[in-house]
Amino acid sequence: MRQRLKEAMPFLVIMCIVALGIQFIYKPQTEESIIFFPINENVSYESATTILMLQPEKKNDHYEVNWKVSSKLDSPAYLRQDVGFLFMNGRLKGLMNEWEQNTDQIVEESTIKGKESSLLQAVSFHYSEIHETETEFTSAQKMSEDALYVIDSNFSSLNAFREPGTDAEKEWKNILDKVTTQQLDYLWEKAITSLEIPIDEYTSFPLTRLPQLESQPLEGFTQGEWDRLIGNLWEGLYKNYYLGIKKEDGSVIESIDSAIPLILVKNDRKEVLVLLIDKNGEASLLKQQISF
Repeated sequence: MRQRLKEAMPFLVIMCIVALGIQFIYKPQTEESIIFFPINENVSYESATTILMLQPEKKNDHYEVNWKVSSKLDSPAYLRQDVGFLFMNGRLKGLMNEWEQNTDQIVEESTIKGKESSLLQAVSFHYSEIHETETEFTSAQKMSEDALYVIDSNFSSLNAFREPGTDAEKEWKNILDKVTTQQLDYLWEKAITSLEIPIDEYTSFPLTRLPQLESQPLEGFTQGEWDRLIGNLWEGLYKNYYLGIKKEDGSVIESIDSAIPLILVKNDRKEVLVLLIDKNGEASLLKQQISF
């Protein structure tokens, strides 16, 4: 009996490997992924929001900001996914990603801690993959954003605002805007020079401004073309920014503490660049060809 088992062992091992191989190859795997498909004009988002709210009391000498991202489609989708980035004074401090199958709604929350007066900016992409048939896929997309100025000073009580309502708040807004802008401009300009990007050939803006341009395409783009550009852009951001910044040598560095990405759309409408600057100040460039 032992001899028979010994003789049969190689066959059994091969059969196990084959079985495992078949399972690995053919077992359907569903996971979060943003893939742009043609926009489905028959569905729409009933709501899509990003909200930042300061908690009234500090904890262990830190303040806390509640970060909530939610969205609701008017009908269930095969895959619903919301992805969010939160920046503090121009640096990435929070990542958010939630996905569910066969649902219309996504709600996710997180908490960000801080210790100094800061400008918080959050931007989200709300995505739906819709299966019309087994072979026909479409998508729906929406963006949302929020910004919050948090004032944590020894000379005043903990406070937060979106739009300044007092002279003191106006002064704080100017200070935080200036500090953030100066730091980002320095990093972007240095990278643009080192990478020899002909900046005059592009229209540039930070990722945090993209939601404001969602229904205002750049000159020369139709709304449909602009929607496709945005969808492809977020597909690239998810794969090459949310999941980590891919370097030229093939390594991947986490995106936390990186600068707000700068988006550059070529004026001839043939190319989109995304300038990424990691926590070490090293620049990377994502390139996407535009083809309509």
